[in-house]
Amino acid sequence: MPYEQGQVMAAFTLYTELAARGRCDKEAMRLYLADDGVRALVELFAAEVKCAVIPAGDQFYLVPLAISSPLHVSNENLKRQLSSRWTNADLYLMYVAVIVFFGEFYDSYQTTEPTRDFLPMRQWLDSMNQRMLALKELDPEALKKLDREQEYNWSLVAEKWDAWNDLKEGARSQDARSTSRLAFLNTVGKFLQNQDLVSDLGEDEWALTEKARAIVGRYYMDVEHNRGLLDFMYQLEHEERK
Repeated sequence: MPYEQGQVMAAFTLYTELAARGRCDKEAMRLYLADDGVRALVELFAAEVKCAVIPAGDQFYLVPLAISSPLHVSNENLKRQLSSRWTNADLYLMYVAVIVFFGEFYDSYQTTEPTRDFLPMRQWLDSMNQRMLALKELDPEALKKLDREQEYNWSLVAEKWDAWNDLKEGARSQDARSTSRLAFLNTVGKFLQNQDLVSDLGEDEWALTEKARAIVGRYYMDVEHNRGLLDFMYQLEHEERK
């Protein structure tokens, strides 16, 4: 369809702000929603860089949909944001922690609407422990096969989580191990908070933001690569229950 010059310039201005900041406020959103031509152009610009424009609450966001997107955050960039001491193993484990976190809100990845209002840190930890235990009990060769099929290093994830278990026996060491795992999850939670995906309610409780609800409801469970990971995590949950 033909576009007026004003629409093209308005769409380019909106897209430029989205690309620079990752989001726009409700004033810009009003124009985006009110003008079909502006909206179509912004979405076209976003699609060219393999992103989606997602309205959420009084903001809208530019969200990468593929690793090949130039706006996708690389592993090296993530490590610089999180900790200079982090390795790829920490990142793999963080991705699993995020999947488990959202799974606790969305009935183990099977629903598109949240089934709870908040998640206590201890429950997040318990869910991670359960899945990592189920992962550790899988046949090593079967786990390596999964690594290849899903292009995900589950073996490294299991080793990284289990490494915090390499402490002397006793209540004091048990507390130290739990603290170490909780500290890791707290780092992941703070990262999600910085991305506007969760809010810290205090008392070690996290809640989802409008942005997180929009992303999970529209894209998170439908992304082709995620589908296999989510199915596998759901399988681990059932294995642990058995």
